[in-house]
Amino acid sequence: MRLSGRGVKCVRGGREVFSGLDFEVASGEVLAITGHNGSGKTSLLRLVAGLLTPAEGTIALDGGEAELTLAEQTHYLGHRDALKPALSVLENLSFWRNFLGGEAFDADVSLKAVGLDHAAHLPAAYLSAGQRRRLSLARLLAVRRPVWLLDEPTAALDAAGQDLFSGLMRDHVVQGGLIVAATHGPLGIEARELRMGGTR
Repeated sequence: MRLSGRGVKCVRGGREVFSGLDFEVASGEVLAITGHNGSGKTSLLRLVAGLLTPAEGTIALDGGEAELTLAEQTHYLGHRDALKPALSVLENLSFWRNFLGGEAFDADVSLKAVGLDHAAHLPAAYLSAGQRRRLSLARLLAVRRPVWLLDEPTAALDAAGQDLFSGLMRDHVVQGGLIVAATHGPLGIEARELRMGGTR
């Protein structure tokens, strides 16, 4: 499986964010998107996720499920945690499983993998910033998709949380998945770098 972009141009609010961008990442690989604030890291992830449309160029996934779109084969984890505060940890995870579709899963396994099994019945409003991030990471495990698009995935995580997430990423690529991550810091896993420039 190979995710690639050719001659990709992004325009937002009438302003060119970047143009002529080429990238490629295959199964078992991690691509780290780096660059200063406003360089287009998040915009690129949103283009790949299908949340934005390229002004020019193409983005394609070769070797995935032919009957599914690229968006249906990706997890997009934004820099904000998409949680409903009034719902419990378990209810939030179940909501995403139902929304995204997928095979039935054991939520306790996903929560245990991110160290939140003890908080399954707590309202998400009670979680710390790091715990909210861990709950967002559990979504990656609850519904299996081969492409992970991660925007500052280690934000709010302490050292133990970062180590845990590095292990989850390693497991994902070992199983044939691929990861594209926008980051300002090290991911804790071997990655090729795509340096973004320009302004947003």
